[in-house]
Amino acid sequence: MQNDANKRGGASRRYDVAAVRGVVERLFRSSGMNEEKARDVTECLLVADMMGHSTHGLVIAPWYLDEIRSGGMRLEGEIEQISDRGACVAWHGRRLPGAWLVNRAIDCALERVMQFGVVTITIAEGHHTGALATYLPRLTEKGLMVVLACSGPASAGVAPYGGTRGLFTPNPLSAGIPTNNDPILLDISCSITTIKRSGQLAQAGQAYPGNWALDANGRPSTDPQVLSHGGSLMPVGGLDHGHKGYAMALLVEALTQGLCGVGRKDNLSGIAMNTFLQVFDPAAFGGAVSFLDETTWLTDACHANPPRPGFDAVRVPGDRARTRVQEAHETGVYLDCNIVDALTPYVAEIGETFPSSR
Repeated sequence: MQNDANKRGGASRRYDVAAVRGVVERLFRSSGMNEEKARDVTECLLVADMMGHSTHGLVIAPWYLDEIRSGGMRLEGEIEQISDRGACVAWHGRRLPGAWLVNRAIDCALERVMQFGVVTITIAEGHHTGALATYLPRLTEKGLMVVLACSGPASAGVAPYGGTRGLFTPNPLSAGIPTNNDPILLDISCSITTIKRSGQLAQAGQAYPGNWALDANGRPSTDPQVLSHGGSLMPVGGLDHGHKGYAMALLVEALTQGLCGVGRKDNLSGIAMNTFLQVFDPAAFGGAVSFLDETTWLTDACHANPPRPGFDAVRVPGDRARTRVQEAHETGVYLDCNIVDALTPYVAEIGETFPSSR
């Protein structure tokens, strides 16, 4: 496996985590966010960079700030409760910050899961949620299993298998699974790549490493520019096994839009994210001890599996993210110079400077 620093090249530098957190929180506070919202949004974006989910890290902070200024992201008002049956809760997010909404849903689940065993919460029409993996440790550290998914009913960029026109968003599906050691943290998209990553490649004039997209006529393409000319991303599996990513996308659409009661049929516009959160207490099933024994055995067996040529070892989802987070706390978080350059004028507006690199 390549060293991460080598893959990043010279365009990234390390920055003190606490210093970056402080200035970004103050930036969001200056935009009108209250302390809780600014904290949740900052932590979501910063932890995404610490984990290595750079497409959903501080690179999108300027976009969030612009969304606040335009009114696309709302800062005032409360969550609207649609339904509450104890173990099943439905909210309308009213375009409030996605990170704040998801954290409030986690708070609600934590209050109820010991009573009900399973708690499910849906959020319709929140703003952007960021990287789903960033939320999972709040639950796995308490011995709880979580499934978290989201979709954007006002956006489309992924074609159904066999089709040529974008219909879905990448529809990420994540899960956190506790063990007696480190948790399994998975965060996967139903498309081969994401729209944000495609935009980054297009801006840099780079191609996909394979045929990950279709042009407007349904021809396979390595050019991310085709997305802005009527093209679409292919579901996971591509030309060969894309029916699997397509099926995953349909499942996420049903969880995040069917259950939310608001979806593509409603012709939404702007940034709207629908979220599905389900939290499990293993003690309500076969027992917490048995659950952890099983998941620990499973991860140990994966780690012990002989690696194939080109791999140093078999990893479990979450291993690399955990290592990166530890390194970020010890030596600083890697941020691309372009991210810092984009944030610098916003930071200057509040009379500050972005922290110096280490």
